[in-house]
This record gives sequence, structure tokens and C-alpha cells, in this order.
Amino acid sequence: MANRRDSRIEPSFEGSPRAKPSDGFSVSEEDRVVPANRKSAAKRKSAKAKSRGRGRDRSQRGLFSIFGRLLYWCFVFCIWGGIAVAGVVVYYGAKMPAATTWSIPDRAPNIKIVSVDGQLIANRGMSGGEAVGLNEMSPYIPEAVVAIEDRRFYSHFGIDPIGLTRAMVTNVLGGHFSQGGSTLTQQLAKNLFLTPDRTLERKVQEVLLALWLEHKHSKDQILEMYLNRVYFGSGAYGVEAASRRYFGKSARDVTLSEAALLAGLLKAPSRLSPARDPKAAEERAQLVLAAMREEGKIGDKEYKMALSAPATRSPSYWTGSENYVADTVMEELPDLIGDVRGDIIIDTTVDLTLQKLAEQSIRRLIDESGKKLNVTQGALVSIDDSGAVRAMVGGYDYSTSQFDRASEARRQPGSAFKPFVYMAALEAGRTPDSVRNDAPIRIGKWTPENYGGKYYGKVTLATALAKSLNSVAAQLTMEVGPDAVVEAAHRMGIQSDLQSNTSIALGTSEVTPLELTAAYVPFANGGYEPDIHFIQRVTTASGKVLYKNNGGSAPRVLKADIVGMMNSMMTGTVEVGTAKKAAFNWPSAGKTGTSQNSRDAWFVGYTANLTTGVWFGNDDGSPMKKVTGGALPAQAWHEFMVAAHEGLPVRPLPGTWKSTPPDTVVPDEIPSADNSQPAPPAPVGQSTPVAQAPARQARPAQTVDADGFDMPSDGGTTASVGHPVPPGDVGGPKKRRQTSILDILSGG
Repeated sequence: MANRRDSRIEPSFEGSPRAKPSDGFSVSEEDRVVPANRKSAAKRKSAKAKSRGRGRDRSQRGLFSIFGRLLYWCFVFCIWGGIAVAGVVVYYGAKMPAATTWSIPDRAPNIKIVSVDGQLIANRGMSGGEAVGLNEMSPYIPEAVVAIEDRRFYSHFGIDPIGLTRAMVTNVLGGHFSQGGSTLTQQLAKNLFLTPDRTLERKVQEVLLALWLEHKHSKDQILEMYLNRVYFGSGAYGVEAASRRYFGKSARDVTLSEAALLAGLLKAPSRLSPARDPKAAEERAQLVLAAMREEGKIGDKEYKMALSAPATRSPSYWTGSENYVADTVMEELPDLIGDVRGDIIIDTTVDLTLQKLAEQSIRRLIDESGKKLNVTQGALVSIDDSGAVRAMVGGYDYSTSQFDRASEARRQPGSAFKPFVYMAALEAGRTPDSVRNDAPIRIGKWTPENYGGKYYGKVTLATALAKSLNSVAAQLTMEVGPDAVVEAAHRMGIQSDLQSNTSIALGTSEVTPLELTAAYVPFANGGYEPDIHFIQRVTTASGKVLYKNNGGSAPRVLKADIVGMMNSMMTGTVEVGTAKKAAFNWPSAGKTGTSQNSRDAWFVGYTANLTTGVWFGNDDGSPMKKVTGGALPAQAWHEFMVAAHEGLPVRPLPGTWKSTPPDTVVPDEIPSADNSQPAPPAPVGQSTPVAQAPARQARPAQTVDADGFDMPSDGGTTASVGHPVPPGDVGGPKKRRQTSILDILSGG
């Protein structure tokens, strides 16, 4: 039994890793205090922990390896990128001329046009304004431009890496191009040398040129060049042109708020121009002021004051009538000095005070009566005895129409042409006392009719001219011949082609207000035809004289006795005739004119100082409502001449003629010639009177009593005529000057 028990409980240790002999005893695993598998678990946990640690080490080493590779390839990319950029720069740089040949191109010359007393009339040329030194202009202008356009201008070397990076980030984040990284130097380089094309080649060249500019010029020189050349919108290049364009003042006098507005325009000159969008311009100006405060250029007090007093835009720039004068000056300039190669100053003969008075008179009369009388346009020309144009208004408003009606519009002068008819008659032997029968007459199929159909019977030529009787003028034209009338008009200064027919007596051939007024000047100066001119002198900015009008000699075109007779007759027009509204406290004479259906109304009159012509009408030739030369034109002439003669000593008209008593028979023969020879007209600016015979008292024209003469067979003094004055193409073709780039950019 014992043997069987022992054999049952003795384990066999062969092949059993868990059994361990212990003095014949065997202990089961369940009976142990510390199970063996606990130790194995601990070992396994330790192994796992070590494995995880080794995994973390491997992942960290892998991450560092990725960053390392990334840095490596970035470095490699930068190297190759730099090589590529250098290659592009070298490639496009090689296409440029050698740097030794680079030079700053001349700034587009400015043409400064000034009045007879030195006041600015206009600036012309591509720049539109003279160059102003950095130390001359308002200090707010450069400060505002630097604050908003290039804050690190005085610290970078022509290229601003910080600004360029900021612009790139902003554009990438925004998803569109909203900021530019160009410095002021780069912008100047582009304006000076390059086209506005957005190409890689142009950008590379811009950078190279900017570096060259920074090397050759100081920061102040670069900023000054930039401010005098950059475009500010509305046709204004440079701060001087922009200041005068928007504020009506020089860049020297610009205020803080005005400087902020100018600086704000540089982002988008055309879109932000206050002439186009005042609200957008003002909002941009406020951003500029904030930038100036942030940069320490202005304090809080200045900032608040500028916000409370925004820039006031000048509405009158390029709208004043003096621009008609400037346009005419620009047309004449090439014939005097050739090509303009630098800034020049043109001294004109125009009196800006008189110019403004003339414009105000024309505009006031149209504003008051235009709608009622269907009048939309007017023109005025005033010329002194030497031929110097003192004022010229070419229309109601230059900003809405640059067509110069004073020098370019050809219109029918009507009865304002009659002085040349009477002049030809006097030269053929008639006198102011010669008598003609004012009655309905027929010339072929034409029957000239007096205004209103009223006739006066037997009248003197003096009366016929003062009353502007058409039948008498037609009779005189038939007597002397149309060719003699045409010759007399051309001799006096009319340049337009004139039709040699009988109807010329009533002014059916077209002329301009300027030439018609000029043709009256010999009546005022004693019989001389002066050279009509606007330009007195042209000088460079340094004072070198390029041209000077020395006056010269004026040819005599009218005998002294004829001058005396014509002045005697035309005095009657103002004193008792159709132009009584023109009379003022100076000896004056002239002639009214009204074309068919009141399409044109004129008055051309003169004193011993000035000859002034006024025209009213419509561009399309539509009739006015019974407007005659003795109405609006005579009123405008009166207003202008009263102001022009204020404070001047009274001078009589040249020439003498003594009327024969009414009961004396007046032969139609040439009176004895006056052997006195008046001196030529005085130079511009001088008031020396023309040498002449002793002054006479103005003799009013006399109306002869028709009762003492035989009347026409119908026994009446009026007649209803069915054949009016032959019509003409009123206004004629408009001679328009070629549009300049300044016109396109000003929207005018």
C-alpha cells in the first residue's frame, strides 16, 4: 500500500518546468505565497515599458529627421531660387542700356500764361504746372505722401523688403491684389523710364532703376522729383498743377487737410479725384491724416482740426473764360518760338480784371434772360488801339464747351457790317450829309426791308446809319459796287471770305467776333490797322527772352477825314440811334447788328481807348425771341466799358468833321483831305493818344423831316414787303481745334 501511495504522490521532474524536488515533498502552485506568474507579469510590463520608450525615441528621432530634411530642402530651394532670380535679373538687366548712359529725362515743360499785371491765367503743357522745390511747397505735402505711401522712405535703399513682404502676405490672405510693395523710388523710376505694363521684365527693370536713383540722388531730390511729376488725376501732373486744379491756389499755400487730400489721390488718381467723387476723396484723406498722426507728423489737435475743416474744392479751375485766351495763346505760340523745350512764361496783353468783368456780364445777362429770350451763348472781345487784346470771352461756360465763339465761330454780322458800306461810300465822294430816299426798293428779286417795316423817306447818311436803315445801305452798295465794299472790309481787317453781292450791305457774309471787332479798331485809333495780338513777351524760367512784341509800325488804312466822318456818324448810333443803351460818360461810337430772325445780335463800339465787340446767339443757329443788337449786346458792352474806363481821363474820338447846315446843298464829292498825319498807335500799356486834329464836340445824327421831300408813289412811310433779306447758313462750320491730352484728362 505504501508503495502504491509513494508512487502516486512522487512527481516526475523530467519534462516538467514547474516541478522542483524538495526533500520528497511537492507543493502545488496554488499553495505558494507569491505566485510565479506575478513575477513574469512584472517582467513583461518592464519589457513593454522599455519598448514604448524605444518607440518614443524612434518617433522623436523621425520628427527631427523630417524637420531637418525640410530645412535642408528649403535651404537648397533658397539657393536655387536665388540663382534663378539672379539669372532673371541678369537677363533682363542685360537688355537695358548701360548704366553709364542713364540720365533723368527732362520733365515735360510747363507753359505758364500770365496776365498783363502778372496774374496767372493758366498753365498749359503735359505737366499742367510749374516745378516747385521741396523747400518751397507746403511741408504738409511731403509729410502726407511719405506717411501714406512709403513710411520707411528715408530708411530703405530704394526697395523696402518689409513693406514688400507685408503686401505679399496681405494679398495672399485676402485672395486678391489689394496692396503694392513699391516704394516711392520705384514709382518714380516707373514714371521716369518705363511703361505701365505689368510684366516681370518691367518689374525687374524698375528695381534696378530704383537702386540707381538711390545711388545717384539724395532722398530729398528723389521726393522732389516724384512730387513734381506724379499724376494727381483730372489732368494734373505734379503738386503745383494739382493744387491749382483742386484748390485754386499754389502748392506753397496748401493746408494740412488739402495736403492729405492730395496724398490720398496717389492710390487711384482718376477714381479718387474730387472732381469725380468728392466723398471718396475725403474718406481717403481721413486715412492719410490718421497715418500722419500714427507716424508722429501731426498731433491730436492738428488731426482734429483737419477733420473738422476738410479741404474745399475749387469749382472754377479750368472753367473760367480766361482759358479761351490760353487756348488761343497756345495756338499762336509755335509760330513765335517753335518747339517748347523747357518751362516758359508767357506775358499776355489780357487784363484779368477786365476779363472777369466781361465774363460776369455775359453770364449774368444769359442767366437772367436766357430762357425768356431763348439765348444760350455770348461772346465778347476788347482790343486797345495798339491791337493788344485786353479781354476775350468765347462762351457762356468754358467747362461745358471749349469751342471759342469769339475767335472761331463764323456768324452773320447783320447791320454791324454796314460801317464798311458807308466807308466805301464816303471814299467814293459821299458825306454824312448826303441824302438818300429811305423807301422800299427792289434789286432784282430782292427787296431789302427795314426792321419793323418802317421807312423814313429822305434822310441823311448820318441818320440812315444811326437808324440802321437797310434800304439806304443797299442803295449805297449798288452805287459804289459790292467789290468796293469787300475791299474796304478786307483793308480794315476782315479776313474771312466775303461774297461780292448786293446783300453784303446787310451783313450776309459770315465773320468771327474777333475779326469784326479788330476791323473797327482803325476807327478808334485814327485810321491805322494794328497787328492784333495776345502775346507781349515769352521768357524762360530763368528770364531769358525768347520773343518780344515791339509794336512796330501800323499801316494807315483810312484817311483822317474819313475817320472823322465815320466817327461822327457812328456817334449818332450811341446817342440817338439803335445803341442808346450803350451810352456812358465817354465819347463813344459803334454799330448794332441783327441777322435774320434774330439768330445773331451784335454791338461793336469803341472809345479812344478800347474797341469792344459783343455777340449773343445760339450754337445751333436757332432764332432768339426778338433780341436785337441794341438790347443784350448793348447792355453787356455798357457794363464792360464803364468798368474798363473807371478812373481814366476822358479822351475824344479821333478825327474832325463839321456838318453842313440842313439848308445847304450837299454835293456828292470827296471833301478836302486832312493833311495832318496822326502818329501810329501807342505801344501796349501806354496811354499816349493818337496825334490828331483838335478835338471836336460829338455831333448827334440828325433825322431829316420827311414831309419836305417827295415820297414814294404809294404815299406811305411804311410798306409791307414780301421778300425778306436772303438767309445765310447762320453760324457756319465750326472750326474745332484738335483735342489735346489735357482736354481728355480734365473731362472737359
